[in-house]
Amino acid sequence: MRRPLEIRKAHFPGRAPIDTYGNGGFRFAEMSHRGSLLLLPSGIYGWDVVEGDPLTPEAFERVFLEAADIEVMLVGTGKEIRPLPAALKAMFREHKIASDPMSTGAAVRTYNIMLGESRAVAAALIVV
Repeated sequence: MRRPLEIRKAHFPGRAPIDTYGNGGFRFAEMSHRGSLLLLPSGIYGWDVVEGDPLTPEAFERVFLEAADIEVMLVGTGKEIRPLPAALKAMFREHKIASDPMSTGAAVRTYNIMLGESRAVAAALIVV
C-alpha cells in the first residue's frame, strides 16, 4: 500500500549561496525553489511573502527566533528597493540586527559575498 504524498514546508538544513534567481524562484545547492525564501543560520526556508505584501514584524518571526546568530539582515524587496516600515526596523534594532533593504538581485549578490566571508548574515528574498 502506497503512502499518500506528504507535502512539507520547504526547508534546506544548511547554508548555501544562491546560484540563480528570477522567473518566480531561486536555485541553490543543486535544487530549485519557487517562491520567496528566508536564508537563516539554521537553514533555508520557503517564505510566504510576495512583492507588495506588507513587511510586518510577524512576517519575520522566524528571523527573530534566530536573532542571536544574525548580525546583518538583508531584505530583498523585489524588483525595486522598498523602505522597511518603522515597526520592522525597530524590531531589528531591538534584536541588535542591522537591516538593509535592497532589490532582490542586490540582496542575492550581497548575501553570497557575505556568506563567502563567513559573516553572520541572513536574508529575506522576495521572489522576482
